[in-house]
Amino acid sequence: MVLIALLLAIGQFSALKIFDYFEREPRAQAAALQAVTVVNYTRASLLASHENRRIALLSELSGREGVRIYAADLLEIIEPLPEDPFIRLVADKIRENLGEETLVAINHLGVPGLWISFSIGQDDYWVVIPRFVAERPFPWQWFGWAALVALLSLFGAYLIAARINRPLRFLVKAADRISHGEQPPHLPEEGADEMREVQRTFNEMAEALARLDSERTLLLAGISHDLRTPLARLRLAVEMLPGEVGDSMREGMIQDIADMDNIINQFLDFVRGVEGEPVQMVDINALLKSIADRHARAGRHVELNLSSAHQVPLRPLAMHRLIGNLIDNAFAYGKGRVAVSTRITAGNIVISVLDNGPGIPPAHMSRLLRPFERMDTARGNEGGSGLGLAIANRIAKLHKGKLELLNRPQGGLEARLTLPL
Repeated sequence: MVLIALLLAIGQFSALKIFDYFEREPRAQAAALQAVTVVNYTRASLLASHENRRIALLSELSGREGVRIYAADLLEIIEPLPEDPFIRLVADKIRENLGEETLVAINHLGVPGLWISFSIGQDDYWVVIPRFVAERPFPWQWFGWAALVALLSLFGAYLIAARINRPLRFLVKAADRISHGEQPPHLPEEGADEMREVQRTFNEMAEALARLDSERTLLLAGISHDLRTPLARLRLAVEMLPGEVGDSMREGMIQDIADMDNIINQFLDFVRGVEGEPVQMVDINALLKSIADRHARAGRHVELNLSSAHQVPLRPLAMHRLIGNLIDNAFAYGKGRVAVSTRITAGNIVISVLDNGPGIPPAHMSRLLRPFERMDTARGNEGGSGLGLAIANRIAKLHKGKLELLNRPQGGLEARLTLPL
């Protein structure tokens, strides 16, 4: 917008300079013609008068129209003309009409006006035209007009920029929603031809992504459903095995089937998403305590170190799943000690899930938040689909938060979730 205003201001200034340049010579010609006319009439009057009457005539002429006539002295010091192209142009025009020997001065002897010399025989005279503006004052009023032009230019530039940026803002918001796993609204195809083409292409891309996601959800849901039926039959058959089969073998087979069923549940959780759940104000401490109680019923103790209670806008089921996945990972890869702590920092609440496991190589931390990524060599092979952290990261982004994995100085891993209050 400022660039547009600057361009308009430069255009206005250039136009004024061009106007001044082309209008300068006609104004100088008119001013010189006026001065030459005064000199010629004065000279003609003096020539027509008798020599004895010239002093009286000079006195009489000096009071007419403010024009003054003085006798010239050859010893007078005449200052050069000022460095003004207009004044020098007027002087050149006067000499063209009256002769090159004509002297032209400005404000001579402290008397303001245009001084022009002429001769009658052996006598030299000055004609002083006081109404001639020798030094043009700076046109301060131009600043007012320039300010008005600048304001109008800025207002017009703002309207133009707002019209151009409006579809861009919609596009940025829609792209941000896609980056957070949400389905953006259909963009209005308006504006310039290029912008309409971008909006149309973006709408087609968003629709293609939505179809792809829907087809993926349908495919995985169908596969999960088809797998669960034989898994249920297999588990029933294992539990009905005769007694001569060892209990440890039976329990191992049942555990393997439970792990397979858990992997199917993670697939379903990943493809279903949590975008449809409404946001509610939730006491984060109460939520964490309920998660710790659920793990306590399963025989797993979670240490809680909580700050003061805060109401936070959350999707409760989604956040329950996020914290639950982090705690499950901590128990799976740690050495049995898991702690959850909270603290408030600069408008955010930070939730940390701490374990005492082997940690993760720093170079691999960021990729573990992507789907189907696992670090079995670093954290032990515990099975799983590699979707738990990906689901947690998606839920964190949906809440405008951030999930980080950090190695603890004393050993173990910290899964740090930062949420805006």
